[in-house]
Amino acid sequence: MDYVGRVPAPPLDEFVDDLYCLTGVPPQRRMNVPPMPSTHLFVNLGDPVLLCDSDPVVPPALFADGWFMGMWTRRFRVEFPARVRLVGVHFKPWGMSPFADLPATELHNRWVPVDVVWKRSLDRIRNQVGETTTPAGMLRILEDELRSRLSPSRGIDLVQYAGRRLATSSGAMPVAALTDAVGVSATHLATQFKSHVGITPKRVARIYRFAELILSIDATRPIDWSTLASSAGYYDQAHFSKEFKDFTGHTPTEYLTLRRRFPADQEFPPIPVE
Repeated sequence: MDYVGRVPAPPLDEFVDDLYCLTGVPPQRRMNVPPMPSTHLFVNLGDPVLLCDSDPVVPPALFADGWFMGMWTRRFRVEFPARVRLVGVHFKPWGMSPFADLPATELHNRWVPVDVVWKRSLDRIRNQVGETTTPAGMLRILEDELRSRLSPSRGIDLVQYAGRRLATSSGAMPVAALTDAVGVSATHLATQFKSHVGITPKRVARIYRFAELILSIDATRPIDWSTLASSAGYYDQAHFSKEFKDFTGHTPTEYLTLRRRFPADQEFPPIPVE
């Protein structure tokens, strides 16, 4: 499966990590995706994609066209078709807010059809992208769409600044130190994060911390899990083990076995489902 991505030009790069085009035969059809510090937009140009929540109460969703995904604090499963053709956006945790006139809390742990957020726009976008023959052209159309919709709202500057501090520290910066650094109360900061991210700074920090750990794993070498957990800021081994199982569906040892059987892209290691 081919992944073509690029960082958009300013000012979109303040809100978007990358735009990408994904095409071809997936190496694994079913994958568990752990919580990562990003939100998403997908425009599907191929066969439907099935999304399954790790919460068994939530019914699976089959998307034939496009969908937004807010911040996830638990894992979910993706089931790709035999061939994939889609374009997407990896937003920063706060990055969807200036493009979606919808409270971020309503997108937390949810996938929502594009037309719910961008009224009666999806068919036009899919037609424009689908008529383009090159990945570069597809991404240019998507970038132009985002640029036309960029409308930063009140409080986003504060959340951006605080979010960058959490990202730089890989989630290790205590919330008390973060509130001191930005000069607001913990209550005000939490309110702004819920408005623009959907979750509190503390939960964002947890996801950055976990992402730092999962991306640092070298499956080709022996792993000292205690040392790795400590270096990522986990001071309680029991808490680390529980969070790892919650976020991946596996114990650390089980996860390492899967990574060795199914090598993953180092930048984004989803977990194959056997």
